[in-house]
Amino acid sequence: MYSFDWPWIFVLLPLPFLIYWLSSPKKTSQLSQLQALKVPFYEQLSDLETPLATAKINHLSPLFTFVFLVWIFVIIAAAQPKWSGEAISIPVSGRDLMLAVDISGSMETADMFFAKTAVDRLTAVKSVIMPFIRQREGDRLGLILFADHAYLQTPLTFDRKTIEKMLYDSFIGMAGQKATAIGDAIGLAVKRLKDLPADQSDSRVLILLTDGSNNAGIDPVTAAKLAKQIGIKIYTIGFGADEIIVRSFFGRQKINPSKDLDEKSLTQIARLTGGKYFRARDTEELQKIYQTLDQLEPVESDNLTYRPTRSLFYWPLGIAFFISLLILLLQNTLRSKQ
Repeated sequence: MYSFDWPWIFVLLPLPFLIYWLSSPKKTSQLSQLQALKVPFYEQLSDLETPLATAKINHLSPLFTFVFLVWIFVIIAAAQPKWSGEAISIPVSGRDLMLAVDISGSMETADMFFAKTAVDRLTAVKSVIMPFIRQREGDRLGLILFADHAYLQTPLTFDRKTIEKMLYDSFIGMAGQKATAIGDAIGLAVKRLKDLPADQSDSRVLILLTDGSNNAGIDPVTAAKLAKQIGIKIYTIGFGADEIIVRSFFGRQKINPSKDLDEKSLTQIARLTGGKYFRARDTEELQKIYQTLDQLEPVESDNLTYRPTRSLFYWPLGIAFFISLLILLLQNTLRSKQ
């Protein structure tokens, strides 16, 4: 459907007629008095006059018609015409979902496979979390990156593309490499989620992924107790392979690259806040975990509707400009005939 933002502008349409009717042209006697001063070059100036300049313009003349058309289209453009499309439903869950991703030095371990290619843990995490982010339409998402310290990379936002970009641009070392501050990450999430209204307390969720144990900052269990007090549910994910084969001076050996993973604390954190602990040993398990999280925290709510609109003021404005060019062309044509 078509509509105008400022329809009252149309009251100005008869303004040119009002100006024409209310203006009183000077009488011939008055003009003769004004022309009493004689100048030597007056006759030359008279020769330059054109019919458009000397002729009396009335409301039936072609020039007046063109000018009035310009005025009409300028008024239409000023009224801000717009087109509104069909109503579109948008799912809005009102859920605030914070993602906390470990980017400590251990995430550089290349014990994962993506597209049959060995990759480090952080690359594997990115490949799985990004599709999860795209599917969370209607949720406000935030991103926390942690290693020696926890940093809020992206505050809560509906802009999922920004979350993806920030996660994609993250790298090992940007928050330190020597430690894993799980408790600081939980505390930062609590700080960012605590201001949600009480009637929406069930919608606050933290998904925390790590491949190690807390060895810096505050105690994660203590931080989890704070999260429980304000109703934040925490899902924890322990990431990393159970064993890999490495070559050494003594030949091929099996080692456990996830020996530092503190599954006990992660399980306690999840259980304390009403969440759940998951163990991901490869990208396939990690992908299944995020699919499970989609089911545990579904995007369901009342739908909001909106109509896509498009401003159309440039069309009448363009027509007015085109008619103005025709008036100039007509004026130049009449001058050339003189």
